[in-house]
Amino acid sequence: MSLYKTTEELLVILSNLLKVSENECVEFKRAKNNFDVDTLGKYFSALGNEANLKNKLYSWIIFGVDDKTHELTSTNYCIDNDFNKVKKQISDNTTDNISFIEIYTIVVNGKRVIMFQIPAASGTPINWKGFPYGRIGESLSPLSLNKIEQIKTTVNYDWSRQVLEEATIDNLDKDAIKVAREQFKVKHKDDKLIDEVDNLTDIEFLNKARLTINNKITMACMLLLGNSDYDYLMEGYIPRMTWKLYDDFNVIDYEHFGIPFIINIDKIKSKIRNLKYRYMISDATLFPYEVDKYDNYILRELINNCIAHQDYRLHGNINIIEYSDRLMIINEGSFIPETIENVLKDGYSSPYYRNPFLISAMVNLNMIDTVGSGIKRVYDIQKKKYFPMPDYDLSNPNRVIVTLYGKIIDENYSRLLFERTNLDISAIILLDRLQKRYTISKEQSDYLKKEHLIEGRYPNIYISSSLASLTEKKEEYVYNSGLENEFYMELIIKYIKEYGSASRKEIISLLKDKLPNSLDEGTKLSRVRYLLDLLKKEGKIYHDNKSGHSCWKLK
Repeated sequence: MSLYKTTEELLVILSNLLKVSENECVEFKRAKNNFDVDTLGKYFSALGNEANLKNKLYSWIIFGVDDKTHELTSTNYCIDNDFNKVKKQISDNTTDNISFIEIYTIVVNGKRVIMFQIPAASGTPINWKGFPYGRIGESLSPLSLNKIEQIKTTVNYDWSRQVLEEATIDNLDKDAIKVAREQFKVKHKDDKLIDEVDNLTDIEFLNKARLTINNKITMACMLLLGNSDYDYLMEGYIPRMTWKLYDDFNVIDYEHFGIPFIINIDKIKSKIRNLKYRYMISDATLFPYEVDKYDNYILRELINNCIAHQDYRLHGNINIIEYSDRLMIINEGSFIPETIENVLKDGYSSPYYRNPFLISAMVNLNMIDTVGSGIKRVYDIQKKKYFPMPDYDLSNPNRVIVTLYGKIIDENYSRLLFERTNLDISAIILLDRLQKRYTISKEQSDYLKKEHLIEGRYPNIYISSSLASLTEKKEEYVYNSGLENEFYMELIIKYIKEYGSASRKEIISLLKDKLPNSLDEGTKLSRVRYLLDLLKKEGKIYHDNKSGHSCWKLK
């Protein structure tokens, strides 16, 4: 079950909520036209805190419903369905800038209903403007001290460490245990006692590998080594990895993979069409480079990272979506380092781990490297292949989407990486964003300009002339930086001489494709007006209104 809801799921949820009275985890409001954002913020704090205390993943505020009769009344709140402003207002005033998981609009029997999905607090109460709120029945109230302390105890909750009381070693996959033993010996090959592993019983080995606790099967153990026939023992949640193959728009193939993950990671990896990719990167040789589209280490690292860091409490799948030129690898849960730039800093150490018991076991079974080093190596491998850097989409606070590119996007940028081996990772990431036509901040633009890597006026920035020469991007540089005004003026005069006159529309059509690519349409029009004014002031052309239509002629 995913954290995010389809329309069909929302209709069922609403129907069920309408059948019960208001409680600590749901609030109904008519909100006919507007609703005070400060009151909404207090409810956000209260319902998020109460969801934690009731062991729920989220709570609901529902507009368009009478709070007494539960009749649908319809609401005109944010009638354009643009909720970005209210999301930001909530985020700006809450603990750690938390906002809604999602805000949904549905229509039921012609009545417009808005459903606000509020995440449960985790480890610390959700404050609104510095104060935590709670519920006593249907009423808002300051959150009590005992509730504050109760919420704080959830910070170290580890889903993967839970013991499955009904599970035994007979519910594990024998082949998975065999693979686990082999990988444990690879990981600990320098351990003097490693030969003793073969003499251990299965349960003794699992204890040593920290997959079990005092002979009891844990969630981590079942996830990695469990027999799929017994996945129902995992408290009603069946973890899955799903591979989907897309053409430009449609799914053309797919397959689901359940437990045991230690075996099925190789099966899902085998579904990926990892063809050879040939490309020329240097004029010094006629022999092309030939590499796998996706490096095997990178695939291992990114897929196993999803397993290690997935927030299994959200009951979502790990998804691998394959396109012809890229992979999208998706897992549920917030990105704990907050930004990818933090991870790439020297000496970075995560403040905490979501599934520490599972991560420890995966390190022991050679599934992931020493925590923190893997992502840096992923970037380094892509750099050495002269491929685009991975994209980390963190726009959804409860999901991480990694896009891995399997081919060169812009050959000239790849040549730049080939020639300029001393570029640091921060510069490469920003140039990579420009390559993909992504927006960078003014501060980031200033950094690149200071390093003489770009030119232009923000936001119309482009690769600098020195690098253009290096990467054979001279033609693009000329089009970005623009030609001399005399060149454009000469074209205008030549056109008018050829055809006798020219309307402004015709002149715009003449110059549009010749003006700098870094200019937007409005700026290009302003540039044309400027050129016409220059020619007029120099006495070379004049504006004729007498011929029945507005046009420019030579003097």
